Amino acid sequence: MIHKFKQLGYNIVLDVNSGAVHLPDDCAYDMLDYIDAPMSETMPSDLPGKLPQYSENEVCESYAELYQLYKDGALFAEDDYEKYSDTMVKSPVKSMCLNVSHDCNLRCEYCFAQQGDFGGERCIMTPETGRKAIDFLIERSANREQLELDFFGGEPLMAWDTVTQTVDYARSLEEKYNKKFRFTITTNGLMLDDEKIDYINENMDNCVLSLDGRKCINDEMRPTAGGCGSYDVIVPKFKKLVSQRSKDKDYYVRGTFTSKNLDFTNDVLAIADEGFDQLSVEPV
Repeated sequence: MIHKFKQLGYNIVLDVNSGAVHLPDDCAYDMLDYIDAPMSETMPSDLPGKLPQYSENEVCESYAELYQLYKDGALFAEDDYEKYSDTMVKSPVKSMCLNVSHDCNLRCEYCFAQQGDFGGERCIMTPETGRKAIDFLIERSANREQLELDFFGGEPLMAWDTVTQTVDYARSLEEKYNKKFRFTITTNGLMLDDEKIDYINENMDNCVLSLDGRKCINDEMRPTAGGCGSYDVIVPKFKKLVSQRSKDKDYYVRGTFTSKNLDFTNDVLAIADEGFDQLSVEPV
């Protein structure tokens, strides 16, 4: 399997199974729309006709280069894990990430979820689905006692009833099935209030707080749905949550940096200057 895309003027091809990344010229990049594994050493006779914008010599050279990558196992590589697929399916499940909200009240510039809707309809997971997820996790966990569940989105606080009812349901089954759940929630903080802070600090073993660093950087990258900055709203709420959090509960402030703030060490320092001592800043 390959993924091909263009970024910052480069032709980029990712060979998923080998992990190889290639920067082919235009001819080889376009050719990948017409070839697949298994490749033969002899170029298909109809290939030049599919690429009329290139000379036959260019097409031949590009095919030879791609075939060499194929022989080297760096293009259309086989899936080394396929032979273990049956074992993986039957193995116990110990953790689950629930995307409880395919919606968000921020419009982050770099959002992999396309500003929360994942390219589809904006919707919220029902509490019933959350309970079914707990049943599935317990059923598939075999003899594992420690189980983990992460509430994610979108923005999970937009599905607050689902979050709380799922947690409560899981807790009600712990003694019956000899399980212990560890919960994590990731939030942008806009909807935090005293009630949610208290619940998170009591029930979530880990809490991930999204903040990109300096006010100017955060507000440019993480505007609200209405186009306003989010920094002044969320930082006081994050400080309150952390100040009231017991020492046996984890948290960290997580930031994302892009090409617009390659001096992101200043954002790390800015987060620390706000009093947060557990943080992670990662590339988009």
